[in-house]
Amino acid sequence: MFCAKSKCWSLVVILAFSAAPGYTMAEKNSTLSEADKRKAEQLFSGPTEEDLYRADEMLVSATGNLKPVFLAPSVATVITSKEIEAMGANTLAEVLETVPGLHVAPSNQIGPLLTNYTIRGVLTNLNPEVLLLINGIPVKENFSGNRSYRFIMPVTMISRVEIVRGPGSAVYGADAFAGTINVITKDGLEIDGVQAGLRHGSFNTTDFWLQYGGKHSGWDVVAGFESIRNDSDNDAVIDSDLQSTLDVGFATTASLAPAPLNLDQEVYQYNFGVAKDHWNLRLWGQKSDKAGLGVGAAPVLDPNGYVTSERYTWDVLYQGHELAPDWSLDLRVNYSYLKSDNNYFLFPAGAVLPIGADGNVNFVAPAGFTLFTDGLVANPGVTNKTVLLEAVALYDGLAQHKMRFAAGHRRIKTEFFESKNFGPGILDGTQPVVNGALTEVTGTAFIYAPDTTRKLYYLSAQDEWAFAKNWELTAGVRYDEYSDFGSTINPRLALVWQTRFDIVTKFLYGRAFRAPTIAELFAQNNPVNTGNPNLDPETIDTYEFAVDYRPTVDLRLNANVFYYDIDGLIEYVAGVAQNARNQKGHGAELEVDWDATSRLRLSGNLAWQNSEDKATGLDVPNAPGLQAYANVHWKFQPKWSVDAQWFWVGKRKRAAGDIRPEIDDYSLVNLTLRRKSIVKDIDVAISMRNVFNENAREASDAPVANDFPLNSRAIWAEVRSQF
Repeated sequence: MFCAKSKCWSLVVILAFSAAPGYTMAEKNSTLSEADKRKAEQLFSGPTEEDLYRADEMLVSATGNLKPVFLAPSVATVITSKEIEAMGANTLAEVLETVPGLHVAPSNQIGPLLTNYTIRGVLTNLNPEVLLLINGIPVKENFSGNRSYRFIMPVTMISRVEIVRGPGSAVYGADAFAGTINVITKDGLEIDGVQAGLRHGSFNTTDFWLQYGGKHSGWDVVAGFESIRNDSDNDAVIDSDLQSTLDVGFATTASLAPAPLNLDQEVYQYNFGVAKDHWNLRLWGQKSDKAGLGVGAAPVLDPNGYVTSERYTWDVLYQGHELAPDWSLDLRVNYSYLKSDNNYFLFPAGAVLPIGADGNVNFVAPAGFTLFTDGLVANPGVTNKTVLLEAVALYDGLAQHKMRFAAGHRRIKTEFFESKNFGPGILDGTQPVVNGALTEVTGTAFIYAPDTTRKLYYLSAQDEWAFAKNWELTAGVRYDEYSDFGSTINPRLALVWQTRFDIVTKFLYGRAFRAPTIAELFAQNNPVNTGNPNLDPETIDTYEFAVDYRPTVDLRLNANVFYYDIDGLIEYVAGVAQNARNQKGHGAELEVDWDATSRLRLSGNLAWQNSEDKATGLDVPNAPGLQAYANVHWKFQPKWSVDAQWFWVGKRKRAAGDIRPEIDDYSLVNLTLRRKSIVKDIDVAISMRNVFNENAREASDAPVANDFPLNSRAIWAEVRSQF
């Protein structure tokens, strides 16, 4: 920007704090009292660009267009790479736990095999109600709708994470239900050279990363490789499981409990991208090798089973083509691939199980009882292939309007393979003893789901209308047509009012949907759950009121209240997927972010929610009713800093009929000490997680009597360099 520094900063401030284009700061100040004018002058005079117009506070996930967070028509949080580094987070899950109203925990049904992202009390066993995106592309396993079993994501290639709490289907379609998480990866300019790092610590955890970014023949080039490897925490012990109960009934001793959860894992992640002018080409991929299952899918301790998965996505984006005056066009072609190969020991060697006439485990009407000398074994797998074609047109030729129109097509091919030692075509309940020999059922009528192709077409329109001074109305709607269950329409309305120069008020409404998964529609030959092709999508209507208050350049207060109404939550009733339950919820969230001095930053949040079944009035189980988070980041010397985190999770209810005591509240403390440039271009850090070795546990279903333990105290050391 070619201007004097003070004038540049003034212009930046005007851009950052103007809700409606076309109005100057002088016009805004003309209605202020003298005291407010002095306050505004103090607020807007002389601070740095980082104070007033930080790129890390820009958000694209709320509307599809870049917008400052405090003016975005949503309740949102942006977490930058610098903040991720400061807090010492190793995975995306650790980053998300710092967001108000968002809780990361193992599934109450299948434990750490699946990590749930619970937002505002919207919680189901397989957690498809939160949409995870990487650079705007969904990351999901289409059979079950979640991110895939034992999914973790390292963080050193993350530029920022955008979290929108509340509905997002008007922009993103299916599964942007309770919230949307968009991970934006680094470009070459942000890395600017070579970066490398190594982290090692407890549970034999070893993380490594190597990144490159630069310019070549006018192209911005970025490449990155990350790996995470960890063994299990031997102190994370399960005292009993479902097999423990069966041992009592059948006078066997097959259960492996008490024993620690097997959570060994190796993950390799890679990124590559080139960008020039209108073109942006990206490749993101990940391989997970023999990740331990914890309690597997039964739930029964499974020290021998594992998941191996491989995924990647190619993305070609052409942006900013001028169609006509005031019109621009973005085009996207994307191909995503995921293969997951699961090796389950559903029940251990020596288990005696009731087997039905269809060969599956059947506790209600068994045809006989079978001893499985090598365990009940299943090796199901799935391959997802997704092709996305999308066009987005932007129009700004109408005064005070910014319009966005999108059309797209997604084709999802899901193919299955499986071998096992039980089920239709293998057993009929008359076999007294079965060993570990597996029968291949791929391509037969006995497989757990038929190959399917899902086709989706969608259209959306959105208008950001600055209809009056300091007022902006965002209105949008999206239409989705699915080949396997029909169509759905999801609107949104958001009114953003810049009430004063330091206060923004938001009134928000949105509808979202969650599409039935392939499993919920078509699963078959399953000992527990089968599909139902007559399902409707889940729907949610959410109403929010939010206030963003910035009394000084150093202090931000953000508060919101919300209410939502859900129809048609899909659950399994008598083993068959049904639109079984309706839910409503309400709550409030408060955030504080204060740069107390140039070296001391204090931040935190508090979230309260109450959600209940609309028919029975009973509380929704397992989701936290209250969460708190506090963070202190202190640069106590020019090159030294310490970061302290405190998490508190409480007020979790048991399911109706579960006679166990309520789940204990817990608090965790993390500390990270960092030294920049201990020698030239080399930084070091040491971090301790769960400093006080809290016996923290997350909710489980009744067969795991004492819930799922979180990791005990851990410590790691890190070295990183840029050159």
